[in-house]
Amino acid sequence: MSAPAPRVMLVQTQAENAGAQQVSRMIAADFAARGFSVHQVFFFRRTASFDGEANVEYCALERPSKPLAFLRFLQRLYATTRRIRPDVVIAFQHYGNVIAAPIARLAGAKRIVANQVSAGALIGPAALAADKLLGALGGYDRIVVNSRHTEEMYAEYPRRYRERMIRIDHGFEDKTALASKAEARAAFALPAREKLIGCAARLHPLKQLDAAIAVLPRIAGIHLALAGQGPDRPRLEETARALGVADRVHFLGELPPEKIGLLHAALDCFVFPSAAETFGLAAVEAAQSGAPVVANDIGVLREVLCADGEACALFAEARDPAAFAAAIETALFDEAQIARLRAAGRRLKQRFPLSAMMDSYCALVRELTAA
Repeated sequence: MSAPAPRVMLVQTQAENAGAQQVSRMIAADFAARGFSVHQVFFFRRTASFDGEANVEYCALERPSKPLAFLRFLQRLYATTRRIRPDVVIAFQHYGNVIAAPIARLAGAKRIVANQVSAGALIGPAALAADKLLGALGGYDRIVVNSRHTEEMYAEYPRRYRERMIRIDHGFEDKTALASKAEARAAFALPAREKLIGCAARLHPLKQLDAAIAVLPRIAGIHLALAGQGPDRPRLEETARALGVADRVHFLGELPPEKIGLLHAALDCFVFPSAAETFGLAAVEAAQSGAPVVANDIGVLREVLCADGEACALFAEARDPAAFAAAIETALFDEAQIARLRAAGRRLKQRFPLSAMMDSYCALVRELTAA
């Protein structure tokens, strides 16, 4: 007699189309295809990106910022976990880990997996301390890290924390679009003939999208398309106005996953000035889809934007407008570099196959439910 299908609860903080949410969405789809019982639970609903999907629940419709709202959210998370009765809870992001783990334990969950997908610069001292304590004392059964860079962040953590760590590199879906550049730009009402750079990212100060706006006065005629939503939009709009380039910055709003490849097809160069990442999924997806990428010169992006020892992007310090603009000009006008970047980027699919990530998460669930 075969073992019953595992019941898995994936927990995220906010529902939106961002990198961590894209990973859990892919895991949910893969687990469901394998016959697992899968539920995606979000602390709160930021956008409509998960509305209508099967087995998705929100513990609150907006961020529970006041004490009474926060207590109601915790009660809803506890009640939801009790009702689902998961064999394994898989949490994502720092607050997802440190809030979901103790609540899930109280609700009777036997196995808990934490995912360290939040950049260190985003995590406050209280969350860092809580995470370290939970990991060392067994609040998590396993702790997943997604790159060598992220793994090294925990090198000085307690031994009992590090013993629970496993590394599962992000895999990703091929988002290559079949549309021509003209068709892709028409779909977003973007300029048809001008050179176009762009990025898909949450509009948050850590993403440093103002650094992409700052290059526009330095490269005549180019336009910038920004896909995403978030609290930094007013500041970015003001930056564009102050630099006199507001008419060359196009805010596309949040895009569903199936339209990200269409954005890549519309661009002449994908720019990624982010100050901190644990992986940089958006840049890897763009490079693999054939868009020349210019990225901020930080260690984790040099690690993941590399295939067979060859860089799949041009790197420059995003906070140096002259250097960042020079790298973008190379990606826009140097035909030899453009061809090299496109060929190297295509090989990232072999380095980070989606199947490998899914098989690793499946094996992890099987191991924990067999224990």
